[in-house]
Amino acid sequence: MFREQFDKHKLHDGVVMFNQDIKILHLEPTTVCNAKCPQCSRENPNLYNDAINRNELSLSKCKELFDVEFIQNLDKIFMCGVFGDPASTKDALDIFRYFREHNPNITLGLNTNGSIRSTRWWTELAGIFDKNMDYVVFSIDGLEDTNHLYRRNVHWDKVMANTSAFINAGGSAHWDMLIFKHNEHQLDDAEELARNMGFTWFRHKVSKRFVTNPIQGIEAPLTFTLPNVPNVNQIKCHALEDKSLYVTASGEKLPCCWIGPYTFNADPYLKSLLESDNWDGIVKSWGSNPHNICSKTCGVNKNKKTSFESQWSKEIELR
Repeated sequence: MFREQFDKHKLHDGVVMFNQDIKILHLEPTTVCNAKCPQCSRENPNLYNDAINRNELSLSKCKELFDVEFIQNLDKIFMCGVFGDPASTKDALDIFRYFREHNPNITLGLNTNGSIRSTRWWTELAGIFDKNMDYVVFSIDGLEDTNHLYRRNVHWDKVMANTSAFINAGGSAHWDMLIFKHNEHQLDDAEELARNMGFTWFRHKVSKRFVTNPIQGIEAPLTFTLPNVPNVNQIKCHALEDKSLYVTASGEKLPCCWIGPYTFNADPYLKSLLESDNWDGIVKSWGSNPHNICSKTCGVNKNKKTSFESQWSKEIELR
């Protein structure tokens, strides 16, 4: 199904299009989340209304969307939410099994706040995520006394139990930490805890949402520079470079997850750029009037890097 759409045209004015053979699938399987992180798109009433916009992909729907040929061509599928936490998805385990069944070498990944599901579920997930490159990113923004200040409704004991269950069952866990004024003094302690627990990676960053979506009561760190958000015409598109595709919880396909927050309420200009199934409008716009999403995320700065490439202030492999 998807393959037929992606094989129509390979080039547009010398630029590889989004309908190329897809190698990485970013799937957002649900808009459901237990947390209420204040800078999240889910908490912005101009972008999301849970009573109207709630969606979730079932295993049967995924089978309709992604045929075997498409899956066999993939290098990687990962679940990561713009509005929801993928661990909330009812059929998450079966969806991962479906992709692995038809592509034994595919890399599987998942991003989560870690406080959803039981330790038994996370142990079962580790059994599915049994390849060297499979991983789970746990977004943990501090320690017991600080994580809940941004990850609201997330319970520390639950996070520790679930991460331990996943790691102890053989899973590769990555600890991602957002830096705030209230937790910047805990970076070394968080890294030490991650190492002692058996996490594979630890990394931290200052979110650019301090620039694009400031929230009263959530303060930027004092000892770290706020991220640069370029707004330039030279675009280095990571979705094109990675041959990736983002699919929403309603089954809508989009070039990337940075467009995802505007799934339900896109501005007219963005809608016009995405009208074509091939998204050639968005590529054409880069030469004259790129949308600010493209500029802010994939605009090239003076160091020839995008804000996406330079987002992490520290990345360290722990084992």
